[in-house]
Amino acid sequence: MIQLDTAHPDFTSYGLSCVRWNPSPMRGPDHHNEIQLNMLCRGRVTYLIGAEKVKVKAGHLTAFWAAIPHQIIDYEPDTEYYVATLPLAWFLQCELPDTLVQPLMRGQVVEEPSLERGEFDAAFFREWTADLKAGVGGIREIVTQEMETRLRRLAVVLEAAKTGSRKRGHAKLQVGGLNKVERMVCYIAQNYMEPITAEDIGRVAGLHPNSAMRLFKKTFGSTLVDHLTHHRVFHAKRLLATTDQKIVDIAFSSGFNSISRFNEAFRHACGCTPRAFRTEHELGAGQ
Repeated sequence: MIQLDTAHPDFTSYGLSCVRWNPSPMRGPDHHNEIQLNMLCRGRVTYLIGAEKVKVKAGHLTAFWAAIPHQIIDYEPDTEYYVATLPLAWFLQCELPDTLVQPLMRGQVVEEPSLERGEFDAAFFREWTADLKAGVGGIREIVTQEMETRLRRLAVVLEAAKTGSRKRGHAKLQVGGLNKVERMVCYIAQNYMEPITAEDIGRVAGLHPNSAMRLFKKTFGSTLVDHLTHHRVFHAKRLLATTDQKIVDIAFSSGFNSISRFNEAFRHACGCTPRAFRTEHELGAGQ
């Protein structure tokens, strides 16, 4: 069993992987550009994702986009679990339903609601771990096909759980378009705390800002600016909940260029002021 690498360099890729882990305290949030799947065999793990405490329970497959800073803050002593990481480019190329893609790209944690699938999922994770470790020719393709099928099944379950909602199609992208999108989301995830603009983001993909915004909207159903703002608000929420930094300092360190713009974006995203959010969600660190 592998011990969690708490010294993993920030935003360094894990690539396609699946390992069995024993949790350990994390000194700070991790941050890497893959979709992360967790499958607990036993025990419980509590993550801090943004400013939200998320409890991962045994027997339920969970998924989140690991470009959102995440940190293990608590776990039961006997916890054992599997962690799989899926490169974002591969995930997007699968053209999975929006019911799965949209929540993940907005920083939400997606969970398989049925405990009945736990044994099946645990068996898959055991097999994927062994297969990727063995590295037999062609096995990676089989593993990725099985992972894609499992995610599609999860998307179907999520769609069935929604009531009164319309199904939305997903954009079909050529590989070149996909590479451009990945470069943009990577750039945003690594630089959202800086005063970057649509021009900067488009430039890393070799696109005019208008073309970049159209491609982004086509892929994710949300605007490039909204995605950038979402990252900044997530960062601010984490600082509000875990530090005693002044709100004005948090606004600027999160990438906002004015306190008024920060307050406006925060109210729109959270339905309350930053001060009210801090009062309700403070976790004790630095208080």
